[in-house]
Amino acid sequence: MLTGKRVLVIGLARSGKAAVKLLQKLNATITINEGKPLEQIDGYQEYLDAGIEIVAGGHPDELFERDFDFVVKNPGINYHKPFILRLKERKIPVYTEIELAYQVAKKQHYIAVTGTNGKTTTVTLIYEILKAQYKNVHFAGNIGKPLCDVVLENNLLEEENHYIVIEMSNFQLLDIEKFKPEISTVINLTPDHLDYMASLDEYYASKMRIYENCESDDEIFVNNIDDETLQEYLKRYPVYCGCLTQSLNKPADCRIIDDAIYFRGEHIIDLKDIKIVGDHNVQNIMIAATICMVAGVDSRIIRKVISNFKGVEHRIEFVREYNGVKVYNDSKATNTDASIIALKAFKQPVILLMGGFDKGLDLKEMSTYNSHIKKLVTFGAAGQRFKEDMHHEDSYYEDTLKDAVNKAFEISEPGDIILLSPSTSSFDEFKGYEERGRIFKQYVNEK
Repeated sequence: MLTGKRVLVIGLARSGKAAVKLLQKLNATITINEGKPLEQIDGYQEYLDAGIEIVAGGHPDELFERDFDFVVKNPGINYHKPFILRLKERKIPVYTEIELAYQVAKKQHYIAVTGTNGKTTTVTLIYEILKAQYKNVHFAGNIGKPLCDVVLENNLLEEENHYIVIEMSNFQLLDIEKFKPEISTVINLTPDHLDYMASLDEYYASKMRIYENCESDDEIFVNNIDDETLQEYLKRYPVYCGCLTQSLNKPADCRIIDDAIYFRGEHIIDLKDIKIVGDHNVQNIMIAATICMVAGVDSRIIRKVISNFKGVEHRIEFVREYNGVKVYNDSKATNTDASIIALKAFKQPVILLMGGFDKGLDLKEMSTYNSHIKKLVTFGAAGQRFKEDMHHEDSYYEDTLKDAVNKAFEISEPGDIILLSPSTSSFDEFKGYEERGRIFKQYVNEK
C-alpha cells in the first residue's frame, strides 16, 4: 500500500516501534532517526537486516533536507524543535502513529477521548461497556497501546467496523490531519504540560482538534457543560457535528435526577450503585454512559457494567467491603496534591493510610484537610515525620504497610472508609506504586 513511499520515523519509543512494524507490513522505505546512540537501540540488527536505515545519536541537518513523503513523530518530541519546524516549512506532513494507523486502516468505529484529567478512567469504562455488547472492541492511544499495533494485531487493514476507544493526549492531537472519530469528547480543561506547550492557550486549543474533522450530524461530540473553560474554547472553535450535553447539576441530555443518572429521560443507574467515588468520577461515568448510548449499547448492559466497575487500578480503586468497612486503594497518589483530591472525593472523613519513602514533602497544605481525616495511620520511612507534621489529633504510626492495614482495621467501625493514599513514593518498602497497591489489596483481601 505504501510501496515506494519514503517515510522517516523519529523516536523509537513504543509508538515509534509500532509505526515501523506497520510501515514494514505496507512495504514503505523506512528511515529511523533516534537520539540514542546505536548501541542503545533495541533490535538494531533486526532493523538493519530488514533493510531499514538508522540514523542514531542525534538529529543531523542533512537528514531533514531529504525528501520524505511523510514523517511519523513520537508524540513526546517537542514540535517546537528546529528539525521538526524545518520539515513543516518544507510542507512534509508530520504525523503521530495514530494518524498513520487511521489513514491506512479500513473504516472502523472510532471513539476519541481527551481532556486534562479522567481520560484513563473514562476510556477504560467505555471499553468495558462496549465489550459487554460487541465482539470486536479495542482500546488504544495514551492508555498504553499504539493504534498501529491494534491495526496489525486485529487485521484492520482488511477488516471493518471494529470499535476502537482512543485516549488522546494533546501531543497526539497536534499532528492529526484526517483523523475523524464517530464520537468524541473533551472531559475537562485544566492547566498542564506547560513545559512542552508554548502557552496555556495553545494547550487548550490543541485539545479542541479532536472534533475538527467532524462535520456531519452522524458524528457526535459530548459536551461537559459544567466545565467553564471548555465552554469558552468551544465558542472559539465551534463544533460542526452533532452535539450532546452532560451535566451534574444543569438541564442536559445526560443529567442527574433524584440521585440517579438519566440519559434523555431513560434511567441509567442510581448514584448509590456506583462503586467509584467523587463527583469527578460521576462525571466520567456520565460521559461514558452518553457515549455508549450513542454507540447503541443497551442501557441495562451500561447499568450492569458501571455497577461492577471498581475504577482504574491504584486510583481510588474500590477493593472490598469487610465488616461494614469499605476499603480503597489510591497507591498512585505519590504526592500530596493527589491525596487531597482523594480525600475530597469522599463525602465523609476517612481512616487515611499515608507514608512510604521520605522525599522531604511539605505537609502544610495537606494538614489543612485534617477535617477530611477521621483517623490517621502513618507508616514506613516517612511515617514518623508525617505523623508529627500532620498534627492530627487521632493518629498512629506503624513500621510497615502491613502493620498499618492491621491497625486501620483494628480502629475502624462499621460504616467507616479506609483509604490508602500514601502522598509519597514507595521505594522504602516496594519497587513502585503498582507493587505497593497490589500488596495492599492482598493484605486487605486476606482479612
